[in-house]
Amino acid sequence: MSAAVATRVHEGVASTVLSELSQKLCGMSDPALTVVEFLLTTHVYNETRSLDENDLPPRFRQVFWTDTDEADGSTADEPTPPGEITRPLQVTESVARTATGVERPWEAISGLLFTQREDFSGEISLTQPEMAMDWYLERAADEQLATNPTIASAAEDEAGVSVTYEEARENTRPIQADRVWIDALLSQYFDEDDDAEMLDLVSVRAPEEIEMTLDDLVLTTDQEEEIQKIVKAIEHRDYLASIGLREIGKLLFVGPPGTGKTTISRALAHELGLPFVEVKLSMITSQYLGETAKNVEKTFEVAKRLSPCILFIDEFDSVAKTRRSDEHAALKRAVNTLLKSIDDISLIRDDVLLIGATNHPDQLDAAAWRRFDEIVNFPKPDRGMRSDILEVITQPMEIDGFDPAVIADHTEGLTGSDLRMVLREAVLEALTEERTELTQDDLIAAVEDFEERDNLKNMDMIDGDGAALTGSADDHDHADHTHGGPDADEQSPETDDAETPPQ
Repeated sequence: MSAAVATRVHEGVASTVLSELSQKLCGMSDPALTVVEFLLTTHVYNETRSLDENDLPPRFRQVFWTDTDEADGSTADEPTPPGEITRPLQVTESVARTATGVERPWEAISGLLFTQREDFSGEISLTQPEMAMDWYLERAADEQLATNPTIASAAEDEAGVSVTYEEARENTRPIQADRVWIDALLSQYFDEDDDAEMLDLVSVRAPEEIEMTLDDLVLTTDQEEEIQKIVKAIEHRDYLASIGLREIGKLLFVGPPGTGKTTISRALAHELGLPFVEVKLSMITSQYLGETAKNVEKTFEVAKRLSPCILFIDEFDSVAKTRRSDEHAALKRAVNTLLKSIDDISLIRDDVLLIGATNHPDQLDAAAWRRFDEIVNFPKPDRGMRSDILEVITQPMEIDGFDPAVIADHTEGLTGSDLRMVLREAVLEALTEERTELTQDDLIAAVEDFEERDNLKNMDMIDGDGAALTGSADDHDHADHTHGGPDADEQSPETDDAETPPQ
């Protein structure tokens, strides 16, 4: 989703995401427990001035970013400035409903002796917080307490409580990763029309908006090792700075389209709880060549403003190509600006992890190569990886007699993205026959169909290959073609990495 100034912020994004998270939480506990946790959280936070916004669980704190004092629970058009959640936190039924996902929060807790509701204001509160805490700790699972630093701070010394405040704090996503905080910050900083246009070229995702996780992916050994390295580097940034190792955290992902460069980068952002800033250099270049250098600078500025974050630069080769003497002066400036911007950004100093991605590493300028401390290869999956990918992405499906190893044997040369397209074809074909259960034969037929469509992109329609499609050839056999032609997306020689399935 593209980040933009306040006038372009998607209405209801924060509340929608929050509601979804709340519903998930309610699935783990009963409504009364969830509402009591929310009331306890606000009470402890109000009473403990040493706690800050990062101590509030994201599922709760987001309701206090905007004006929720209205009786109907509607929010103001403008989010409050980042970091300004002010005490005291007050809980009305509408606020509790939004924060917890419980439709009738007062009804869920009205039978408890330690709760009360003001009829005039609709405010819900605790009459005996100590009793409420005991009641909560008797029923809450450690997993629930481990994601609430506020309650953990008050309960860590209680008998039977194994979760510490520090542990809960580490498990809680910082405010910098909240969608509302991201939009508020962008609206504050980029308030000019030209800046707004620039933001249209940059996509900013909050971690909770990224569905794919690292656990959902099939990685090579090298990919796993590099990810572990960068996770450790982020955990020990202060140590690395103290020993003078500052040029860390600049990765270059190389490999064919559809091999998972974008997907893994996004999953890493989800894993680390960091905003994901994505830009395609080809889009910046294609807008106005003379503006490319300025837009490159602004891209890096967006990342620094949103730090800590991941800055993902796709199609890196579109600007950082091998330089030629006859190159346009504007493009030369853009390349130099890009290289300087890479030099000036640091994971250790700026809290920005830089990931560049390219399908054409052979076209990169040597100076660009030298800017990256790690090069990560994304090859097409081998037979074993294809089998593993198929197992992962078919988990929600019913497939009679499914043998992923057999399908892997039939899909040599296909990427993870290609495999998803094969499965899509199989599902759609089965639906035409009013079936939701697939068979192994469905998958094999879909593979053959995909290969047939894939061959079309290599045809020379001018030199005569098109006769096979138009029926103008003398030897054309209509019986040979039982499937329809490809759609626009399937004709594309390069599959968007953003749609890459697990790999």
